[in-house]
Amino acid sequence: MNSSRIARFTHIALRLVAGLMLMQHGQQKLFGWYGGIVGAPNARVALLSQMGLAGVLECFGGAALSLGLLTRPVAFLLCGEMAVAYFTAHQQHGIWPIENHGELAVLYCFVLFFMAGNGAGGFSIDGLMHRPAGKPTLKIVVPPTHEATAHS
Repeated sequence: MNSSRIARFTHIALRLVAGLMLMQHGQQKLFGWYGGIVGAPNARVALLSQMGLAGVLECFGGAALSLGLLTRPVAFLLCGEMAVAYFTAHQQHGIWPIENHGELAVLYCFVLFFMAGNGAGGFSIDGLMHRPAGKPTLKIVVPPTHEATAHS
């Protein structure tokens, strides 16, 4: 496997896993799944609150990222959300992310910043939507027959 194939594979894996993980954070906030929000098993946040908006963005934005749908704008929006999350919920508890428990928000912010700049990569809805007209999804190579080579 050459390095460009590895790079394409890891790009897809990063997008898929980051999207699924963000989606779980959103589901935790919106539906109380995975033990609910911290300190209250199966508890949910109010939908019309800052945390509710974060849950909607994470749940549906994470799903869009996993599918590779509108990756650049969705990743940019979620990158901003993670920056807001860091500065509103974590930064006041200490200067360093490890100290204020904001390392996950910072890591998500920069992974999403990468996605906003680099797009979905392969195996995505974005890739299918932006494929040039007439270009097949699969390239099928049919070897020439003996008759076709004899007449040329």
